[in-house]
Amino acid sequence: MANVRAIHSVGSSVATFLRNTYPASLDGQPMPACGFELLSCGQLAAPIEEDTHIGLLLYRVTMNEHARQPRGGSAARAPQALSVDLHYLLTAWAGNALEEQVTFAWTLRQLHLHPLLDASSLSPEAGWSREDAIQLVPAELSTEDVMRIWDALDPSYRLSASYVARVVRIDPDEDTASFAPVVARRDLYGGAASLGAAGV
Repeated sequence: MANVRAIHSVGSSVATFLRNTYPASLDGQPMPACGFELLSCGQLAAPIEEDTHIGLLLYRVTMNEHARQPRGGSAARAPQALSVDLHYLLTAWAGNALEEQVTFAWTLRQLHLHPLLDASSLSPEAGWSREDAIQLVPAELSTEDVMRIWDALDPSYRLSASYVARVVRIDPDEDTASFAPVVARRDLYGGAASLGAAGV
């Protein structure tokens, strides 16, 4: 599990992995020069310096449905790690169809072959533990869903594919975890009930 820098660390690590493994040539033919970058929504609309570019845009964060906090019992009193899934759009930009599609195809294949980021592949600022591993899987989005996402962005469309990174676990702060839980108790005095707080 990691700290609040975990979400940024995942996207940054994916972009770094693609950048560091991108080949100068493939099958005896040169590959187009290509930049790889983690983007914000504002950066997506900004001019891009490289002629050919692959961007990774985080457009949604959801709570992981298989790692929800317990509702009751003693385990519910202690602060629990936040477990989230990160939804990305992988976008391509180039001045011509050949460079756009060749670099995009290489990127899709690279993520297909290497869908798992372990602690050694994740940037260290998030404080990942040895057991941490993030799985990057293709997301099944309908054409309508894709168009709705792009309708909310500028530019209106770029060649793209969607992925989900799961599961990202963010630890509570140490000072938060050290607080004793407030426990209510009910005492009876002469037949009358009074509600007090213990542990405060």
